[in-house]
Amino acid sequence: MARQNPLKNFITRRGLIYSLALCMLILGLGGLGFWLVEPEVHTLSDGLWLAFTTAATVGYGDLVPTTMLSRGFAVVVVLIGLAVLSLVTASVAAMLVETEERQIERDLLREIGHLHAEVQSLRAEIRALQPGQQRPPT
Repeated sequence: MARQNPLKNFITRRGLIYSLALCMLILGLGGLGFWLVEPEVHTLSDGLWLAFTTAATVGYGDLVPTTMLSRGFAVVVVLIGLAVLSLVTASVAAMLVETEERQIERDLLREIGHLHAEVQSLRAEIRALQPGQQRPPT
């Protein structure tokens, strides 16, 4: 059986944690920025909501950037937010693929073990059928 690589598991999980932390940081800064530059955003929670809907490119329309400064800030939030949200999605996908790959590897190793046992059994049968011949070195 193959040994699990704890370093690979740690890096994959750590990558997800880092991606989520970076995402929260970007969305937090985006929310703070919208709260400071957009006159229609009256609370920090509204700023965070606008940052999330902007970064995720959902744009419900309940809060929208109205000034040139806040629109420019929205462009920055969209560009950075899409990249960071993509990192989170990629990290989750990598964890799911890694889990599936481990299962496939376990199945293959089990099948190789069965084949190895079958080859050993066939060799033993051949040796039993040919008692007069010497056994070749292994």
